[in-house]
Amino acid sequence: MQDKWQVIPATDALIVVDVQRDFCPGGALPVPRGDEVVPVLNRWLRSPLLKVATRDWHPPNHCSFVAQGGPWPPHCVQDTPGAQFHPALDAARLDVVVSKGTDPGREDYSGFAAAELLLALRERRVSRLWVGGLATEYCVRATALDASKYGFAVFVIADAVRGIEVHPGDIANARREMEAAGIRFVESADVGLG
Repeated sequence: MQDKWQVIPATDALIVVDVQRDFCPGGALPVPRGDEVVPVLNRWLRSPLLKVATRDWHPPNHCSFVAQGGPWPPHCVQDTPGAQFHPALDAARLDVVVSKGTDPGREDYSGFAAAELLLALRERRVSRLWVGGLATEYCVRATALDASKYGFAVFVIADAVRGIEVHPGDIANARREMEAAGIRFVESADVGLG
């Protein structure tokens, strides 16, 4: 007998967070083993739920870049190859793509920084979200925490996220913060998608 959370109705939504070339090995700001999330997420993308992707879509002078005093090298610059989704991601199955980080003066880690994400979910009466992508302690964390604040039940797909770990313990700390907010970590196999 499956727990209620293990049955995925079509009214749920998958959020694929920033699975872009620049965040994968060989990119400008690579997440170690970031490309390992792609086959896992592709299995989820074949499910009947609403499929949403967020992407960093930065102007060339974005405040997060080192040249503007930010912490990161230039990455996911609008209309460049690095901003494209990973080539193996089955992006044709996406229903909604949300761009964030488009304001040069504002850093947006959460997908909910783009108002259209919440609007798309509310229009379709979504109440539960399944979140995977890059990077665990940055955009995945921020998106999941905001989703929880907006009243969604949130599940992070543990085998579909990878982190940067700039400082030792960053990933574990982010997970603890998310769990403290009521966000549950699950494996794809727990819902028959492993």
